[in-house]
Amino acid sequence: MPRRYEGLTYWEIITRQMGFLKKNEQLKLNKGRVAVIGCGGIGGAAIEMLARMGVGSLSIVDKDTFSISNINRQLMSNFHNIGKPKVTVTQERIWKINPFIEIETFNCEVNEDNVNTIIENSDVVIDAMDNIISRIIVSRECKRSKIPFVHGAVHASMGQVTVFGDGTPSYEEVFKLPSKGLRLTDEVKEKVQRLEGEIPPVIGPVPNIVGCIESFEALKLLTGKGSVIWAPKLLTFDLLKDDPFKIVEL
Repeated sequence: MPRRYEGLTYWEIITRQMGFLKKNEQLKLNKGRVAVIGCGGIGGAAIEMLARMGVGSLSIVDKDTFSISNINRQLMSNFHNIGKPKVTVTQERIWKINPFIEIETFNCEVNEDNVNTIIENSDVVIDAMDNIISRIIVSRECKRSKIPFVHGAVHASMGQVTVFGDGTPSYEEVFKLPSKGLRLTDEVKEKVQRLEGEIPPVIGPVPNIVGCIESFEALKLLTGKGSVIWAPKLLTFDLLKDDPFKIVEL
């Protein structure tokens, strides 16, 4: 596509949201960089929504490949990409949706050695992780770097979302984790891992709802529009209930 048309095409993609966002707010989205840690159920939805809203840059992280058991909930998965790296498949799909977005991929597990490299220069970090240890590592680095950390998690028909920032309690404080204030030694990690138990059940719509809500929190953080769900406030929902969505304070 000739360069003179690229800018016009970008604005045509997001035409329908311009009655909601002002031009300067959309420009903030376009200049924003979001790191999404995980490309599965939550992450796939968050990444796709960010791309469709016109976020300018993404860092996406996942060490896994797609399997058949991912198909019930992970938007990026299908029978044609089983066994392929999640970050590669996700990058290719997102460029088909929004070819103007910059995407940096990390085909690895986030750890204390690489977390700074992964999230540096990010304006927002989205939690699409499936274990507490990784969340602790990322949330600590976000706190140190003063980058908002948008947390999301699911179990069966239930989900939760909150945002940790420079002026909020930490992820470990809010959820009263035994690692609070301690180095992540093997002993501390063992205590944390005991909290996780078995792999939780999950039904397809739930992680996708969480990912969409997280992407909208990122929009609020990048544009300054609306009220962010800052911790210790927590948005919770249970789709089996007749009034599924609530804000609680921990």
